[in-house]
Amino acid sequence: MAYFKYQSKNIFYKEVGQGKPLILLHGDTASSTMFEMLLPLYQEDFRVILIDFLGNGKSERIDRFPPDLWISQAYQVIALIEHLNLTEVNLLGTSGGAWVAVNTALKRPDLVDKVIADSFDGRTLDKDFAKNLLKEREFAKHDTFAKQFYEWCQGEDWEYVVNLNTQALTECAEQKLPLFCEPLNTLKVPILFMGSLEDDMCRKNLREEYVEMSQQISNAKIHLFQSGGHPAIATNAELSAKVVIDFING
Repeated sequence: MAYFKYQSKNIFYKEVGQGKPLILLHGDTASSTMFEMLLPLYQEDFRVILIDFLGNGKSERIDRFPPDLWISQAYQVIALIEHLNLTEVNLLGTSGGAWVAVNTALKRPDLVDKVIADSFDGRTLDKDFAKNLLKEREFAKHDTFAKQFYEWCQGEDWEYVVNLNTQALTECAEQKLPLFCEPLNTLKVPILFMGSLEDDMCRKNLREEYVEMSQQISNAKIHLFQSGGHPAIATNAELSAKVVIDFING
């Protein structure tokens, strides 16, 4: 297993395949394990790079996640890109990882070629985000499928990781912190907004939000699947892979 140092902590990463570099960025309470079953769809076209954000998966644990989590994690991605001495990297972030992908490109456009932001709420969190998150996470801790997913991604200490993530996102919402490190209209790289209209974990007006974001960016595209759950990259796996490959190579 490969690791690199970030702020004296060990962060796990993995590489498979050949071609243009494509970094896959997992969502909250998940890890790069969620992408393992999807690798055959991408590794013939790309040098696929997986990362477990600090405190998640196989990466070293920490005592607290910062409330500006998705901005903080973008710095981890930048550190990985620099560690591998790469440029013109493509980023595919799903759910929370979508914010991370956009923030990485906003902060260091010199390192990024294209971005795919999959299955996320966009510029704002719902006014009841914190309340709904606490309710959802408490239910998930007692749901067999959710617990299996958490343990699959995080290991035996999954509840510790989930609690830290819940605390950070709750603080982010309550403090009304910005979700992007720079204004969205300053994004300099091409971006594809992707998602599923039936995704009940995203905002109900996802199409409208994606359109409004796209109008602020000089080079943005949208692809929404009519069916599928959360996230699109998994629930519409083969179709998503085709869309992603066409976007990056197009």
